[in-house]
Amino acid sequence: MATMIQAIRMALHVGEERLGVTDIFGEDVGPPLGGVFTGTQGLKTAWNSPLDERGIIGMAIGLALAGRRPVAEIQFCDYAFNTIDLLKIAGNTYWASAGDWNVPMVMMTPVGAGIRGSIYHSHSFDAQATRTPGWKVVMPSNPRDAYGLMLSAIVDPNPVMFLKPKALLRVKARPGEEIPGEPSDDKALSKMIDAPLGDRSKWKPDWPALDELYIPIGKARTVREGRDVTVLTYGRNVPMSVAAADELAKEALGSGRSMDVEVIDLRSLYPYDWEAIKASVKKTRRVLCVNEDTEVTNFGEHLIRRIVEELFYELYAPPKLVAGAHVPGIGLADSLEHASIPHKDSIKDALRELALHEP
Repeated sequence: MATMIQAIRMALHVGEERLGVTDIFGEDVGPPLGGVFTGTQGLKTAWNSPLDERGIIGMAIGLALAGRRPVAEIQFCDYAFNTIDLLKIAGNTYWASAGDWNVPMVMMTPVGAGIRGSIYHSHSFDAQATRTPGWKVVMPSNPRDAYGLMLSAIVDPNPVMFLKPKALLRVKARPGEEIPGEPSDDKALSKMIDAPLGDRSKWKPDWPALDELYIPIGKARTVREGRDVTVLTYGRNVPMSVAAADELAKEALGSGRSMDVEVIDLRSLYPYDWEAIKASVKKTRRVLCVNEDTEVTNFGEHLIRRIVEELFYELYAPPKLVAGAHVPGIGLADSLEHASIPHKDSIKDALRELALHEP
């Protein structure tokens, strides 16, 4: 089964072959490298841009307005912050033109920690993304969702940010997360679409016969059913939250019974699936938001604010947030990175507090 980065590459291949993608570009996106995470190897419309993030976003806007359908990569989201004004222009063009001009572009960028990227390769971008009006924002947690969300992003007439959790890019799919049409043997898939080491001048990928799959933007997925606490999360923190929930299910609480945690993978940060959130919170009456972005003006804070405003009398405990520390950067040492972002133990501690809180 495919890894997430292979799934993204296969989705881009489908995009350029069938869905009208005309340009896939960014720093080192074209041959011979095919992206620093190999996400664009073998794609026929991939080309290298100068090392200029503002130029990349500006070019994508121009191409989209000219009738093309570009996918632009910012090599790491840490370098997207100097493009904020252009991202705002891409987001407001449809509104500012009274609906006359769409900007059908995808901006994809790796986000988050987990690879010891230190201060310039470990930022998150989700909070900033969600406060850039006019954009749709997605972040997958598994290869199948990465494939389906990328296809949905490509065909959407609006600008879409596709945030790639870099710590999950090499993680293989689990049973039930297959991409339609991929070979079942992951080694066979690698031989087909992964470029060899060394000279690649004559290499061409042998793409499998892939079927299209569209994961709706704005639709969450219940990853784990539960009755006691709801976890609202996305990206890298989905499997981490599931692991925490599974471990807590084996522990006895003060009442003598174990905890049953429900984990919701939002998948789409904007628009987000309020109906799924509301249904889960009404069932469990306790909620924890988990993400890696810094805790001040965090996207989870927005969700908590809305939950308190609209579901206050449904709650048995004050909602909690587990997020990244409000520090200028993430250190290189494992201990510093671990102290700066959510981890399984911090999620478990927050869940215990919520479950034991008396209504």
